[in-house]
Amino acid sequence: MRGVTEAPRAEARRPDVPRSQSPGAADDAPLLDELMPWSVAPPRLGRSWIVAPDARTLRARWDRLVAAEGAEREALFRPSRARTPASAVGALPGQRTGTTRFARESGPCPDPVRVAHGPFDEQWLLPDHRLIDAARPELWRVAGEPQLFVVEQGYVPGAEGPALLVTAALPEGRSPAGRPGRVRPLFRRPGGREPNLAPGLLEFLGKRYGCEVGARDWLAWTVAAALPSPAGCRVPLPGDRETWRAGVALGGELADVQLRGALSGTRPRLPGGRRPYVRAAVPARPAALAYDAGTEILDVGGGVISPVPAEAWEYRVGGVRVLEQWFAHRTAPVEPGSLEAIGPAAWPQEWTSELLDLVTVLALLGAREPDGAAFAAGALGGAELRAAGPVDREELRAAGILPPPSASRRPASVLDHQEEGPEGQFMLL
Repeated sequence: MRGVTEAPRAEARRPDVPRSQSPGAADDAPLLDELMPWSVAPPRLGRSWIVAPDARTLRARWDRLVAAEGAEREALFRPSRARTPASAVGALPGQRTGTTRFARESGPCPDPVRVAHGPFDEQWLLPDHRLIDAARPELWRVAGEPQLFVVEQGYVPGAEGPALLVTAALPEGRSPAGRPGRVRPLFRRPGGREPNLAPGLLEFLGKRYGCEVGARDWLAWTVAAALPSPAGCRVPLPGDRETWRAGVALGGELADVQLRGALSGTRPRLPGGRRPYVRAAVPARPAALAYDAGTEILDVGGGVISPVPAEAWEYRVGGVRVLEQWFAHRTAPVEPGSLEAIGPAAWPQEWTSELLDLVTVLALLGAREPDGAAFAAGALGGAELRAAGPVDREELRAAGILPPPSASRRPASVLDHQEEGPEGQFMLL
């Protein structure tokens, strides 16, 4: 990206065992796909104008579209094989949107909803099934408190970054490396009912470690210890209770930071009272992002934010710097006259606030990366753990945990109400 000053690599913060280079023992570690059997492909939007960093923009784009008619409306709509203004589609679960063909739509804009548009980048989406190529209704049916989504990152050899991310917002699944992974809800039913785990897994782990193990404990350990591999994300399981408890504690902290303090109820803060501030206002149209490691200054097109720890600037997912991608999503060139061209006239203040929060989140996660790598390596059977030995796939097979039953790979039947189908008809599945 033009205008970006490469910072010296902070080698001191890099773990001894990169997460993209797991030891040979990882081959015996179970796959996330085996332990969280139900997964869904990421939604495929099909048109970029239905998502934006602010809700006002989406309302303006909707108004522009419904004001157009005939060929102009179709051109602005951006038809695809899956969706055109003439497509007949039912409503998304839980959303009150029209089901008439969009060619006849003249009503008000539906309320935008928050989605995870990419790693650590929550944006807004028009939740209208007529506009989305592949919305994955099964995800919408189980979304909402206390649901959390595990987003497995696509495997990229040698790439730096976590193997998976956690979000409470519906994940759009966009991958910085262009290889989206699977989305795995923590629960199979609304209201936090029926964990999406291989039957018997929690009971097995509880007996192995001599303590109660819940779905959130499992999620925390996975955040701390998951490793990418060509076969898919692997989750090494330790042989002793102390390592398990320490990993759950670490993963719980990391997950809470990813979720902006939603688990603890406290917004993430940098240690020692440090806090990034705006030293010079971001201009109306920032063109480039640059970083100076010596001064810890993030230059946003002439605007100045400091202090920005090197861990925040260097934090990557799929080998791509998160801060660079976040900025690019808000400043990339768009086609004149398109709906994508409708946006804020100047850089909104809320974007700056979001950027300050993002710097804090990435700095905290980056500082803990070596700890996560140490737990992953230890769970695979470090010298101090060889007496107990890690839990491998053979032990899980002997306990009847693996392979998971085929029914656990399919969505649960959660419909206890009618959903509106195309043209106002109702269906009950």
